[in-house]
Amino acid sequence: MIKKYVLLGVMCLISAMLYAQTLAQAKAYYENGEYEKAKPAMRKLVKSQPTNGNYNLWYGVCCLKTGEAGDGVRYLETAVKKRIPSGQLYLAQAYHALYRFEDAVKVYEDYIADLNKRKRSTATADSLLALSRMGLRFLKGVEEVCFIDSIVVDKKDFLNAYKISKESGQLYTHNEFFRDGKESEGIVYETELGNKLYYADATEDGTLSIMSSNKMEDKWTEGNPLPGSINEAVNANYPYVMTDGVTIYYAADGPASLGGYDIFVTRYNTTNDTYLNPENVGMPFNSPYNDYMYVIDEFNNLGWFASDRYQPEDKVCIYVFIPTSSKQVYNYESIDPDRMKQLALLHSIKETWTDNNAVADARQRLQEATNEQPTTERSYDFEFVINDQYTYHRLNDFRSPKAKELFSNYRQLEKSYKQRENKLDNLRTAYERANENDRKQMAIGMLDIEKRLEQLTEEMKQIAIEVRKEELTITEK
Repeated sequence: MIKKYVLLGVMCLISAMLYAQTLAQAKAYYENGEYEKAKPAMRKLVKSQPTNGNYNLWYGVCCLKTGEAGDGVRYLETAVKKRIPSGQLYLAQAYHALYRFEDAVKVYEDYIADLNKRKRSTATADSLLALSRMGLRFLKGVEEVCFIDSIVVDKKDFLNAYKISKESGQLYTHNEFFRDGKESEGIVYETELGNKLYYADATEDGTLSIMSSNKMEDKWTEGNPLPGSINEAVNANYPYVMTDGVTIYYAADGPASLGGYDIFVTRYNTTNDTYLNPENVGMPFNSPYNDYMYVIDEFNNLGWFASDRYQPEDKVCIYVFIPTSSKQVYNYESIDPDRMKQLALLHSIKETWTDNNAVADARQRLQEATNEQPTTERSYDFEFVINDQYTYHRLNDFRSPKAKELFSNYRQLEKSYKQRENKLDNLRTAYERANENDRKQMAIGMLDIEKRLEQLTEEMKQIAIEVRKEELTITEK
């Protein structure tokens, strides 16, 4: 009998030692931010003692930090009930990640009140509270957008999933384009004419800023940071410029972001050579996670963006949508709150389908863009008649610098004309299917485009005359 008790005591001692070792190791992982490693042991601990406030906090935080906020909420709620310090902070973050912004705001406010009572700094909590208030504001203005496809890809190769037309320019990683051996997360956008770059590069403090560079004959000029407040965020990256040459989309992770990278839009102001204050594009494009590389392919009438919301660390989801000519938002007051959250976080792209014909047409355009085979390269870039003797096919054919500059403007107008013409064709197709009320609105837009096409035609004629005049001043000498 004595031996039995001794054996039992030894087993209990060994079990206690193993338990202590497991707890110590799990806490070490936790405190080092290695939440994935700490998570299995924390799960066992909280199962063994479900009412232990610290165990609930630790496991809840592990869930939150490994992208499983939904699994961690009930444990964090238990930690708060047990009055575990910092429980409110992490519970509010979990609510924020789950788009429960009203709940997050309330918990942050309670947490800040507690900090004030204890005369502790509220700076971190104040900034997080501002983010949740921003999230609640965005949730009340979710844009009504039709998403036609989504695909999960390896994050390192995500650009390969973008099947945009040549008319919309080209996207590269920093290393693909510059081949300078620098390890950079910067993305490069080259305009369709191949005469200008927008790209992200590291600054002296190690953050990324968006630069621009122009092509002078066969060389690129030294990059200059874009003017205005674009680069005031901690990091600015993933630039894409619309064919108007004025509108730029990019992603930044500064204080105006809901979480991680958010997508912003701004426009160049030619009167003072700067950009207007950037605007966060809101939901469903932005989320409490990283959202970036927003592209509008006007030629194919398709939009693209990337997000790592609810994805493993090495994966990203590419969403494809139908761009809209004007922003329309869901009626927040008339939609069930849970459904609104689903629409905001893009739980199912089919929930965004309201016109099956439009979806079918867009998916057909996507398939054609995806399956498009590389065409044989032309031996020339364009065909522009100077006079009966001269027909130019490349920019370098121009001998007059002024004529070359004017012709670049001509090409930009020509490109704008084609895009508006394509947009008008799409509107005419949609007009045939629309109801009477929608037709009235569409008719106004169609008339505006037709007027602009007439203006562009006249502008192109005038510039073509000036190009020929400038070039002939040199060629006829």
